[in-house]
Amino acid sequence: MVSKEDICRLLEARQIPFEITEHPAVFTMEGTHDLCLPYPEDLACNLFVRDDKKRFYGLVSLKGEGHLDLKTFWKEQGLRRLSLASPADLFSFFRLTPGSVTPFGLLNDTGHRVEFFLDRRFLEGPGRIGVHPNENTATVWLSAEDLLRLLEEQGATVHVAALPLVDKSPLQAL
Repeated sequence: MVSKEDICRLLEARQIPFEITEHPAVFTMEGTHDLCLPYPEDLACNLFVRDDKKRFYGLVSLKGEGHLDLKTFWKEQGLRRLSLASPADLFSFFRLTPGSVTPFGLLNDTGHRVEFFLDRRFLEGPGRIGVHPNENTATVWLSAEDLLRLLEEQGATVHVAALPLVDKSPLQAL
């Protein structure tokens, strides 16, 4: 398994600038609210999904605390019906446990079976993304473009997409 230390060494060897923030374990986006993070607006919410036949697996990194419209997403991507993958699938592909889902998990997917979908909003503004380094007690901050390039170099299938969000705002009167 590619560890936090391995990831830091890999980033250093590739001369990819990054920062790392150590923190107590967090298991959900809500769990980050009590942390003192330098760039909370650049955190990634990561979802590991699979189709209903268990033939397609994808990792979706959504910017912030938005809620992915999964039905619209799978239709736009030309996929079968999607749902969250099981903890057993997460461990089988990434050697990770729930709460530690991250694009760096793709470094453990030696069969390159999981496709990566990055929310294109990460490429706007400072272009920064914050993700776990295969454990949920730290966040690595780096350029989203550097992350994409690194994953592609490691053999991952990478997509940048305008991810559809569910509107959670209350209905407005007409």
